[in-house]
Amino acid sequence: MRFLHCSDVHITQNYAAAPLLQLGWRRWIALFELKYGGRAQAYAHARETLGQIVQDAKTHHVDHFILSGDLTAYAMEAEFQGAKEVLGPLADDPRRCTIIPGNHDVYTPGAVRTRRFQRYFGHLIASDLPEHQSPTGFPFVRLLGDQTAVIGLHSARVPEVPGFSFGRIGRAQLGRLAKLLADPRLDGRAILIVVHHAPLNQHAKADKPLHGLWDAQALFALCHGPRFAVLHGHIHRRYHHPATDARPHEFGAGSSTQAGREGYWIIETEGDRVVGGQMHTPGGDRSPVQQASAEA
Repeated sequence: MRFLHCSDVHITQNYAAAPLLQLGWRRWIALFELKYGGRAQAYAHARETLGQIVQDAKTHHVDHFILSGDLTAYAMEAEFQGAKEVLGPLADDPRRCTIIPGNHDVYTPGAVRTRRFQRYFGHLIASDLPEHQSPTGFPFVRLLGDQTAVIGLHSARVPEVPGFSFGRIGRAQLGRLAKLLADPRLDGRAILIVVHHAPLNQHAKADKPLHGLWDAQALFALCHGPRFAVLHGHIHRRYHHPATDARPHEFGAGSSTQAGREGYWIIETEGDRVVGGQMHTPGGDRSPVQQASAEA
């Protein structure tokens, strides 16, 4: 089967036109990042780029589209709505599309309380094996064909203060994942596990404590070898670490719509194995570096 994996598309509304009281203090701080850190300019064309990636999925005859979080800049209603509009009918069908939330999609308590992600994309976390799913929806699994499964995890939390953007899957979710992976209905399948935070950075090392996935090693203890791949975003670099006896394949999709770093992975499975991936640029051919193990 063939999968398109993108991440961190950061659909961004016009914050200069938004009422300050509507933004809240966390987004007041973020305004400095948008204006002076160049973030608004970097994602000025995010909608158009994501639209091209959706078109590319058709060109590549992709069986399933995966977006590993951070649909939005700072979890505003208009940003979720914009992402849904660009994704269009593709995001209506759980058989064709998997989307999980990233830390920017749960940026404020209000976004979580009003269930913004769930209102636009909650239908995509319905599970084919709901007995392994928690009341919050994770982990969920999609059984695709006879030989592949996609599992979605949730690692994002509302930050205490902006900048504390680490992720944690948590013991309860990992326990459910262990039981799910032991279910005989997953036997003989290649398994793609989608989580937002990166188990390893582009140098195959743990990320910074306030940015990384805290329980990465606990995740690797449950899934390792070429049968498994972990697909993530969060780090705005595109890279692949091949599977070993101690860990799965790891595909970091970077930030797929960031100006100058646009791109995504095409990942293939064959039988019960993940057989590799290729980097592509939106609307173009393969990236100049064609091997799956290369860093963009």
